[in-house]
Amino acid sequence: MALTLGLMTALEPSDAEVTAAIVETSVAEPAEGVLGRTYRALSIGIVSVVLLIAFEATAVGTAMPVAARELHGIPLYAFAFSAYFTTSLFAMVLSGQWADRRGPLAPLATGIGAFGAGLLLSGTAANMWTFILGRAVQGVGGGLVIVALYVVIGRAYPERIRPGIMAGFSAAWIVPSVVGPLASGTVTEHLGWRWVFVGIPVLILLPLGLALPAIRRMAGGAADAEAAAEPFDRRRIRLALGISAGAGLLQYAGQELRWLSLVPALAGAALLVPAVRGLLPPGTVRAARGLPAVILLRGMSAGSFIVAESFVPLMLVTQRGLSPTLAGLSLAAGGLTWALGSYVLARPRLEPHRGALMVAGMVLVTLSILAAPPC
Repeated sequence: MALTLGLMTALEPSDAEVTAAIVETSVAEPAEGVLGRTYRALSIGIVSVVLLIAFEATAVGTAMPVAARELHGIPLYAFAFSAYFTTSLFAMVLSGQWADRRGPLAPLATGIGAFGAGLLLSGTAANMWTFILGRAVQGVGGGLVIVALYVVIGRAYPERIRPGIMAGFSAAWIVPSVVGPLASGTVTEHLGWRWVFVGIPVLILLPLGLALPAIRRMAGGAADAEAAAEPFDRRRIRLALGISAGAGLLQYAGQELRWLSLVPALAGAALLVPAVRGLLPPGTVRAARGLPAVILLRGMSAGSFIVAESFVPLMLVTQRGLSPTLAGLSLAAGGLTWALGSYVLARPRLEPHRGALMVAGMVLVTLSILAAPPC
């Protein structure tokens, strides 16, 4: 699971299609902000979509231990997280190419539909493997949506106000990171864990109704005729699929420590190693100076942090007997300190010290992960 999350976080910012869409797109500039008449419906719609995705992402960790226990799937607990991230990784690469050649509307609508279908499938699952399948479908939807939204920003908003809508995206994660785990714990205790999953698709309908017509009007279609005629980069898609399949096989092999597990382990490594070398910048594996080292560090740190965070609620519920609400409090506290760290780093007076603050932050993350197992 750590490998899957590390690869996903390392690969996410390097998608060339997303970068090109944001940097190169030229948009007419009405003299108004992100909530002006021209952009109001679009801004509210897409920020609301991000808000709901963020709420689901932060709430699911609280409900997951109870879901796994009731479905008799504690041994498969890690798959419920990695299934989402592996399919999301593949979908991000696909979405970047799809949006670049056909416009962001189709991958966004498809992604929201898949995200909602995955939630419903998990929320109505009768066994753990069906639950995991739903999480995988969710991952496809989440990967398609997040990249398509960045393409929408590049095409619909002039450069002058893009920082405003990006700030809206960031703010949309703050409230769910604090409220989501506590709300999810309360819903899980009083209504049942299934409502955490089946309730969100209904809430998506309103922002979807606001955003899709505006996207069709302001950002629909390919960037230009040349992009529309360009074929999909099948090699890049195959590499992304190889990473997803390889990471999944390696995790499956790690679940059963026996000789037969060598077969999926070797198959996973055979898929994963060349795919990683093909998608990541040269020198990433050996932490070469510059961007390769940054990507490797980001993947390792984010992957390790999310893995540790995923298992804390499971430990608190199954080993310490805490209620889902109290277990969610541990994640809510993390959301508060995350927001505080972002606020501190954004202060202009601390700009000369950001390097030292980053090192201090990495030390704190490492110490907190090391402190979790003995608790």
